[in-house]
Amino acid sequence: MLTQVQKIFLLSSVLSLGFVLIILSSALYHNWLPLTVVLMFLLAPIPNSLCGNTQSEDFMSEAPDLLADFGRFLTSFLLTSGVALPVTFAHNGLIKIPAMIMSLAGGAIVYGSIVTFGAIFYEPEGY
Repeated sequence: MLTQVQKIFLLSSVLSLGFVLIILSSALYHNWLPLTVVLMFLLAPIPNSLCGNTQSEDFMSEAPDLLADFGRFLTSFLLTSGVALPVTFAHNGLIKIPAMIMSLAGGAIVYGSIVTFGAIFYEPEGY
């Protein structure tokens, strides 16, 4: 098993790999539009983490949790936008196809490492 420090080191290394891919997709092809992916994938986990902790006290209640659903909607909107922007830029000729692929791979690594960090260090409240 990995210690907490080793987990943080591993996740930060993977996160930096994602950022390097995104920055290289911009720098190698002299076009800085793929950097918009960074903003989308960094903002994507925020609505889910803010709105996901609104669980009802009554576990027998079947009322829908509208705030949690809204957080999931915003997260999926930002993830879809993070994928669609480079594809749209490449389709319109604003960036090249290899830059799109590197940007998408880097964005997936960034988002995956952020979600993994949240999953590893999440401690549910005990009763």
